[in-house]
Amino acid sequence: MAIDILLLEMIKRISYAVILGLIVSRLKLFDRLMVNKLSWFDRIAFTVIFSSIAILGTYGGIPIQDALANSRMIGIMAAGLIGGPYLGTSVGIVSGLHRYSLGGFTALACAISSITEGFLAGLFQKYYKGKLIPWPIALGIGFFGEILQMLIILLVAQPYDQAYALVNSIAVPMTIANSLGLALFMYIIKAGLYQRTQQKANQSQNILSIARETVRYFRKGLNPDSANAVVQIIKKHSPYDAVSITDTKQVLAYIGAESNHHAPGMNDHLTHVTIDSLTSGTIHIAYSPAEIGCTHPNCTLSSAIVVPLMIKTRIIGTLKMYYTSPSYHPDSSDIAFAQGLADLFSTQLELTEIDYQRRLTEAAKMQALHTQINPHFLFNTLNTISSLIRTNPELARRLLIKFSQMFRFTLQYTGRVITIEKEWAQVSGFLEISIARHGDKLFVTHNLDPAIFSYGIPSLTLQPIIENSIKHGLQPREVGGSIAIEGTMTDTDIVITVTDDGVGFQGDPDYYLEHPPQGHIGLSNVHHRLRGLYGAPYGLEITSVPEEGTTVVIRIPKVQPESDPTPERTE
Repeated sequence: MAIDILLLEMIKRISYAVILGLIVSRLKLFDRLMVNKLSWFDRIAFTVIFSSIAILGTYGGIPIQDALANSRMIGIMAAGLIGGPYLGTSVGIVSGLHRYSLGGFTALACAISSITEGFLAGLFQKYYKGKLIPWPIALGIGFFGEILQMLIILLVAQPYDQAYALVNSIAVPMTIANSLGLALFMYIIKAGLYQRTQQKANQSQNILSIARETVRYFRKGLNPDSANAVVQIIKKHSPYDAVSITDTKQVLAYIGAESNHHAPGMNDHLTHVTIDSLTSGTIHIAYSPAEIGCTHPNCTLSSAIVVPLMIKTRIIGTLKMYYTSPSYHPDSSDIAFAQGLADLFSTQLELTEIDYQRRLTEAAKMQALHTQINPHFLFNTLNTISSLIRTNPELARRLLIKFSQMFRFTLQYTGRVITIEKEWAQVSGFLEISIARHGDKLFVTHNLDPAIFSYGIPSLTLQPIIENSIKHGLQPREVGGSIAIEGTMTDTDIVITVTDDGVGFQGDPDYYLEHPPQGHIGLSNVHHRLRGLYGAPYGLEITSVPEEGTTVVIRIPKVQPESDPTPERTE
């Protein structure tokens, strides 16, 4: 066969290797290869992929003089240039053994050259330290590899005259065609990598743009107003046909296609894929309307990606993005974009929650100090102690100590999770002072399971509730009244109940917790601190009947207290 005809045929055959290179460059697995983070499964997978390219090059060879003019070298040397000596040698061994099994007087020479080319290509990759080798360099390396193969054929293949004649026929076309093929293969790989890099850069830019525009809204927490502003921003910076944000129970905001039945208030139920994501705490993808789970007939939403929003380990809602085109489904770039946004929003919300908890803690501290420094409370307490100095000096001394301990407790433990035993000691002091002040108008009983004392509770949880019962429940009654305090535990929770037989109040207790009247922020503060720390269903539950009394149930999880670096002082 004439050299020019053989060259043309060889160029036709390298097109298969180039197409396979395009496919390889699109594999997600390829990203891990470029950063050299391959598991053993990844290494085996790449060995199989590049060996298949090399073996297909062998099968596509052109028979000539009891040998094959083929493009096997492209798969072998590409493996070495991309994956290093290990991958290049592995592919060389596999494809070389395959070529040896086909027989022919050049079988051994081709097997040796396959292994040698793979190893040497891997050494070049080592020199470039993980960077993709430019296609002009790959062209030169391919040229060198083919010359080396021809030399090995001349040295190993027998008879020599036949080997010389073969090399004389195939050296030029194989060297030109395979060198070009290897250069094209590397060019396509690099182009694919650049395209993905640009895609990631664009995604990062979009996420940063969204971050800049959303941060001021999430400072207000996750609510319908902030969620509505955020979904509009995401829609502006992304290709999705609809975007939605939910909490754990309902849709907070929705924009885009099918808003007539997916918007807040249009449907009482979350979709199946949303519930799955909330339940598992992991990202979920729906590839069909059936997987989305919308019950509305003729809904055009065809696929969705749902990712949970979290504060620490607590799930607080989801971010959802939809496509309407049946031919388009979420891919790896959508997953990365959605996860990036969810991580960003979760961080923003966590920072908001931290700031909110700080402000609640400061408010609790100021409220406690206000209670203690309040002139009415202060003078009445001092007057009580003063009057007891003559009649009961021991009790007066004890109350004075309790009074000072209340100040110290507030300054020392506010904002910390302490033992229930320590919290109860503080409350006992407050109650002792209150009983001394109110006399027979205040009667207190308590029954706390000692087993709960070693568990943790945020400081200043109990005192505001008991203080509220005395001030707003019993003091308005001329005859005063009683307070009963009980503490029990379940397998997972601590439950403390404070019940008074005071004047009670009308209205929805939940509304009272969310919108406390002026001067009545104690219960609301405690509820939001507990809910912020532990999530639903923890916090306060209030039931009240006018003129009969009020019951406040505190529910917190069984948690361990923080370590106490400050030794307690004794009086």
